[in-house]
Amino acid sequence: MSDLPADFFFPAPRQQRYCSQCGNLLTRATPPGDNRVRDLCRHCGAVHYQNPRMVVGCVPVWRGKVLLCRRAIEPRYGAWTLPAGFMELEETTEEGALRETLEEAGAQVEAGPLFTVIDVPGVNQVHIYYLANVLSEKLDPGPESLEAAFFDEADIPWDQLSFLSVSSTLRHFFEDRKQPEFGMHRYTLPVH
Repeated sequence: MSDLPADFFFPAPRQQRYCSQCGNLLTRATPPGDNRVRDLCRHCGAVHYQNPRMVVGCVPVWRGKVLLCRRAIEPRYGAWTLPAGFMELEETTEEGALRETLEEAGAQVEAGPLFTVIDVPGVNQVHIYYLANVLSEKLDPGPESLEAAFFDEADIPWDQLSFLSVSSTLRHFFEDRKQPEFGMHRYTLPVH
C-alpha cells in the first residue's frame, strides 16, 4: 500500500449498499419487532445497525494553560482544537481520550473527571471531554496535527477553533475555573 498517497483513503459512508455478511444488495425497511428503518439483507437476514459515533478527548492543562492542537487533517484543516478523536473498539472513553491526546499532541496526561458530554445529532456523534493534567511541557505532535501549543485564556484563538463542541467546552472550562470546583456539563448542540 506504500504506492498509494496518504490522502487516497477516506472514511466510508455510513449507508451501505451491500451486505457485509453475504454481499447481496441491501433493502431499507423496518425489521419485524423494530421501530426504525434499517439496512436489511433479505438474503441472509443481517440487520446493519447504524449508531452514533463517540468522539473522546481531553481538556489538557499545564500550569494554568490549555493545550490545543492545530489540525493537519480535514475537516477544518488548520483550525485549532482540543485533542480528541473517534473512540476505538475495546477501549473505554477515558482510554480513548488519553490515546487521542498522546497521538495528536504527543502529550503525557493524567485524566481527571468527566467534564462535558455533548450530543451532536446533526452529525450523529456524541463528544466526551475529560479534564486532564499535563505531566510534562514536552510535546511531540503526531501526523494529524500541524502543531501543538499551550494557551492562556486571553490567547485562545477563538475565531480559529475547529468545532462548536470545542469552543463550548473551553467556555465552560474557563467559567468553571472561576468557581470553587468544576462541574460536569451535558448538553445538545443545535442542528444547523
